[in-house]
Amino acid sequence: MKVIPGEVKTARLHSLLLGSVAPRPICFASTIDSEGRPNLSPFSFFNVFGAKPPIVVFSPARRVRDNTIKHTLENVIETGEVVINIVNYNMVQQMSLASCEYPKGVDEFAKAGFTPIPSDKVKPFRVKESPVQLECKVLYIQETGDEGGAGNLVICEVLCMHVDDAILNAEGNIDPHKIDLVARMGGDYYCRASGSAVFEVPKPNMSLGIGVDALPESVRMSTVLTGNNLGILGNCTTIPEKLPVADKRILALNDMYKNDNAARVDGLHRYAKSLLEAGDIDKAWQALLAGV
Repeated sequence: MKVIPGEVKTARLHSLLLGSVAPRPICFASTIDSEGRPNLSPFSFFNVFGAKPPIVVFSPARRVRDNTIKHTLENVIETGEVVINIVNYNMVQQMSLASCEYPKGVDEFAKAGFTPIPSDKVKPFRVKESPVQLECKVLYIQETGDEGGAGNLVICEVLCMHVDDAILNAEGNIDPHKIDLVARMGGDYYCRASGSAVFEVPKPNMSLGIGVDALPESVRMSTVLTGNNLGILGNCTTIPEKLPVADKRILALNDMYKNDNAARVDGLHRYAKSLLEAGDIDKAWQALLAGV
């Protein structure tokens, strides 16, 4: 399927974009209007864009159906302040309730059952139930268009960050399993970033990996190894020396398929794949080199 913006309805394009650019972190924005009335609403066009100064950006888009703007955007234009509350699994249903389009002046804190607590640097309240709260001043707002579906980039500087001690690990860093974040996907779908959904990928070597292009051809063109497997091998700084075979599995494969090299290499690659997925890169290399 090929999609050309302008050749499909905005609602259709909006759905495809949100389904593909995902999961997206959620900005649960607390604002007040010029009369001091609170508002609380979630937005998934959101991310962090720097640490010095600490900059976060979210976008209350113009409604596709009627090209109107949201109360949050009206409020940040009027007051220049916002608290961005981070959403975790324990509060996702209440957050969803707060996204209902209540009339202006209705307090979503009360409607969704959240506890408002005073901020230190800005006037909008924080959400007590949120594990991290960012008090922000609005630097400027960039409109991306004036039709339904256009974004309004609210560029904010973080003045104060509140972090619940209960989500920290022994080193004082945020533990992904303790914070238990949720993120927005397309349609009614969300995802939960904890448990088995969270995994680690080591950062690339500072001394530069050899790259997939430097792998032996039989490894690079393997029909067994995946792109992830090749990425792990390519991140190694050198191709290790081929050692005398001592691994019983490699010996057994060499013996079993001594008259069928293609089957032997296939078996060695399958063994190497299992070793890579278990994190034993050194043994995986020896299995692969035995098939070169």
